[in-house]
Amino acid sequence: MSVPVLVVTGFLGAGKTTFINDLLLAADGRRIAAIVNDFGAINIDAELIAGKAESVIGLKNGCVCCSLQGDLIRTLKIVMSQNPKPDHIVIEASGVAEPSGIVQALTDVVLWNSIRHDAVLCVVDAEDINDNPRRRQDDLWQAQMAAADFLALAKTAKMAPDLVAGLRLSLSPSGKPPVFDLCREKLATDILFSDMPRRARPSPALRVGAGRFASLEWHSPGSVSLHEFQKVIEELAPMLVRAKGLLSFAEKPGQSYLLQMVGMRATLAPAQQSSEGCRLVLIGEADAFDPRRARARLSEIPAEV
Repeated sequence: MSVPVLVVTGFLGAGKTTFINDLLLAADGRRIAAIVNDFGAINIDAELIAGKAESVIGLKNGCVCCSLQGDLIRTLKIVMSQNPKPDHIVIEASGVAEPSGIVQALTDVVLWNSIRHDAVLCVVDAEDINDNPRRRQDDLWQAQMAAADFLALAKTAKMAPDLVAGLRLSLSPSGKPPVFDLCREKLATDILFSDMPRRARPSPALRVGAGRFASLEWHSPGSVSLHEFQKVIEELAPMLVRAKGLLSFAEKPGQSYLLQMVGMRATLAPAQQSSEGCRLVLIGEADAFDPRRARARLSEIPAEV
């Protein structure tokens, strides 16, 4: 029997990694392989998922829809060579990619008899679309939504139920695709891991330019000053759409911290895993974010090796 593949898509910072972690924790004995396609060479998301899936493989550079399609096919072949084979495969698409390229890769003739495209689930940041009405006019956001068999509303915990109900109705007036509220409803694993065949959805014709986003990958071999790091991030924040990293601070020895920033909303919390030094990924619109200037500012932060 072919192994079903669930593709998880969603805009930058929507909550895809959190969703996949919750999905893996609710696997109920299912063997699940996770393939993570992050933007850039520092694959933070793969590290955040590692240990919860049967196997985790990280792809680099964030655009499976174009340059990495061959890597994805090779990775799927490796996953399917495992013994025993996984019961399900979950692919996390990068937040800068629309999923039609992944869906196309799943039709590879060599893989045709061993895997099948089961569904696309799009994670939607409820706070983002409520606070930023322009998000709905974004070409990339629209392409991700158009490909979805399921929608999952994330970050609804602080929102009134009637507001969430209104968002659900606006996203799917007919009820198709179904919309899940990740904060208020039990994760629908029986639906997402159903063995029932699903009709393949046509790939959306809309393509998003690969040069829209600029990114910076920054390393520091040692701990940095927390105060100075916060100053630099506050300065760069207006130019960013996403930031994430595993960081060590001189003021907090022995503890690593996970930075997650979407727009101007940021959290800095203790990381579950310890990590030496600092690794940071910054992503912004190419016409607003200057990676060279950002790197220069980050390099000015005092560090301890």
